[in-house]
Amino acid sequence: MQLPSWYALALKERGVKEAPGKANNPTVVAYYRDAGHSGVKHDSVPWCAAFVGAMLKRAGLKPSGSLLARSYLNWGTPLKQPKQGCIVVLKRGNSTWQGHVAFFDHAEGGRLVCFGGNQSDRVCFAPYDRSRLLGFRWPS
Repeated sequence: MQLPSWYALALKERGVKEAPGKANNPTVVAYYRDAGHSGVKHDSVPWCAAFVGAMLKRAGLKPSGSLLARSYLNWGTPLKQPKQGCIVVLKRGNSTWQGHVAFFDHAEGGRLVCFGGNQSDRVCFAPYDRSRLLGFRWPS
């Protein structure tokens, strides 16, 4: 099975991480720029949505236009079941507006294994409890 173009691009970014201290990784800052937010110059600003947006834009798709993870709930088409590379929107804490956004890779037990940016301050795979799921999305 061929990976969606945006997901294949994302996987090539594995291992990118925030710079230590007050420094800023130019690769992370480029995610903001490519997602349409060139005014952000610090990798300490939450960047999961910038990463997703940058990968979509680099693949020729229009991102949500927002740095809010939950903005992807209004992007593309909802999926009842995930497909590898689809966008996953997750709750964060008890907030009604904060969240996390990444790409779905596979399910493992009751967890969703996602690939994304700003997961422990880096681009990597991370497992999330299915109870955090808000939605799966696919480009329209």
